[in-house]
Amino acid sequence: MPQYDYDLFTIGIGSGGTRASRIAANHGAKVAAAEAFRIGGTCVIRGCVPKKLMVYASHFAEDFEDARGYGWTVEGARFDWGTLIANKDREIERLSQAYRRGLTNAGVQILEERATIIGPNAVRLASGREISAKHILIATGGKPWLPDDLPGVEHTITSNEVFHLQELPKRVIVAGGGYIAVEFACIFRGLGADVTLVYRGEQILRGFDHEVRAQVRKEMEARGIRFVTNAVFAGIEDLGGEKVAQLTNGQQLRADCILMAVGRVADTSALGLESAGVETAGQGAIKVDHFSRTTCPSIYAVGDVTNRINLTPVAIREGHAFADTVFGGKSVTCDHHDVPTAVFTTPEVGVVGQTEETARKGGHKLDIYKTAFRPMKHTLSGRQTQTFMKLVVDAETDRVLGCHIVGPDAAEMIQCVAIAVKLKATKADFDATMALHPTAAEELVTMKTKSA
Repeated sequence: MPQYDYDLFTIGIGSGGTRASRIAANHGAKVAAAEAFRIGGTCVIRGCVPKKLMVYASHFAEDFEDARGYGWTVEGARFDWGTLIANKDREIERLSQAYRRGLTNAGVQILEERATIIGPNAVRLASGREISAKHILIATGGKPWLPDDLPGVEHTITSNEVFHLQELPKRVIVAGGGYIAVEFACIFRGLGADVTLVYRGEQILRGFDHEVRAQVRKEMEARGIRFVTNAVFAGIEDLGGEKVAQLTNGQQLRADCILMAVGRVADTSALGLESAGVETAGQGAIKVDHFSRTTCPSIYAVGDVTNRINLTPVAIREGHAFADTVFGGKSVTCDHHDVPTAVFTTPEVGVVGQTEETARKGGHKLDIYKTAFRPMKHTLSGRQTQTFMKLVVDAETDRVLGCHIVGPDAAEMIQCVAIAVKLKATKADFDATMALHPTAAEELVTMKTKSA
């Protein structure tokens, strides 16, 4: 029998790699994990965690305004970017150290250097050391994509650099229409910046329900965010700090900062995949089966590097399933159906299941239930905003195929609704559930307005 240095060698210590390594070690495997940047991966270091902290920060301006309707007088409130960034950095370091302790306590050896695959059972570290492993797990995540043929693209930043700006820009151009683009457009606007969003398509948030997309854009525009659609950058110049963007529609935009949030790709460059026969698909994503095994039987991959569903909880679940299957004597796969997701715009979005469009394309006859209302909080604050909710229901079986919410606490609500959708609850089940009053969530079980 071949003798290996380790039972498992993990490349990438983000959410998926951490969970897989720790669970494998708990099953008795000898595990090492390598990280070329910082322990914690995209989510902890430069993704969902620091972004959510900035989302919270961006809400206070509206909160102070709304307080007046409730008898509060808030005088002298001001925002300091440096304080936010410093406090954010401390929290990120705390979480990174927590990941480190979790791995160390499980017996995982941490190697803080880049690792490259040199064969089906071997890796080489940046220091030159070569290590053998019975199994290799790739969990290197994704990275921002930039159009390298765009003149002046070097004058822009990505979601990697946005968390480390020295000061809050007064004018921001955001390129893109997905999660990252719309979230940062709302963050910067909430903190007081002048924001323009440029998107190549007709409507933001491609893949979401069409009414959700329209409602989010309406709310963003009401908060002062300008939209330029059906256009992309033709070129960018830096005129002594001021960025000047020429668009394909002939417009010229000026800003202090341009954030390129036009997509992410799997981080597989120079990883040595070809040396082990690991095949990739579009944009470098690693091909895997339902057990996360690649085209090389000894090598697996989880998380964004596989471009299945690029969400942190999915990477964690995939990593856990891999470890249970390979080292725990079980046969576990990750179910990628009916995965809830949220977009932390202002107001936020929470969705689970099918959109009206995908359900119709799937051949379902539908009953659509929806409602839009002014949240109770704003009857006194005076803010003109609406919460939108929609249930996509199979007309023949009465099963709720999808739920879509735009409004305060939409993400918190959708996590609970996702349980019902996963259990194949029917509209009758929703109707039979007693409403909790007065809440926005009660509308989910009292909706009567139906359209075929």
